[in-house]
Amino acid sequence: MRWLVIVAMCVVVAACSSDSSPSIRGTADATGSLAWPAPPPDQVGELTRAAGLELENKESLVHHVHAHLDVFVDGEHRTVPAGIGIVITDPAVHVGEEAGQPTYGGIQGCDQPCISPLHTHDVSGVIHTESLVDVDNTLGQFFKEWNVRFDDTCVADLCTPKTPITLYVDGKKVALKGASSIPLSDQKEIAIVIGKNPARIPSQADFSKA
Repeated sequence: MRWLVIVAMCVVVAACSSDSSPSIRGTADATGSLAWPAPPPDQVGELTRAAGLELENKESLVHHVHAHLDVFVDGEHRTVPAGIGIVITDPAVHVGEEAGQPTYGGIQGCDQPCISPLHTHDVSGVIHTESLVDVDNTLGQFFKEWNVRFDDTCVADLCTPKTPITLYVDGKKVALKGASSIPLSDQKEIAIVIGKNPARIPSQADFSKA
């Protein structure tokens, strides 16, 4: 009997850790109010197409990379919302919670296209590219899906020169002009600083749970 119990426990553990089991990658790490809310689920398809992408029935791992986005407004960290690029109301999308924040994922296959190749599963700031096409997406495409203005002078309704806006990639300052074309390549850390500077500009992110 003891042998049977041990075997049963091993089977359960293996099932929980299997790649085929529903899971949500990343870790919730909200350290401030939302920068801007995620769009309503019924707008996800339209915004994905506006970004030059198409919704899919599940994630594809031909091109699987993670970038990280931090947003600071007047020195305070603002959270990137979970569920950008995901039709979170689809019944095939698993809804969870971590540290009191929502998480979305575990998609084995939706009856209707429900997830963009470019999306967020949680509020960690990790931007996932899980695509059939071996090409990096861009920061501008992500903001299109977020439905937040992002161009050479403005982020949302905050615009230069009235409001200072500074971008950093891996801790190094880059120009706002042309920043929408920044590739979301693997392990890239992007910080958008609006108004006053924070105490520290991040130069790298933790991707261990992505």
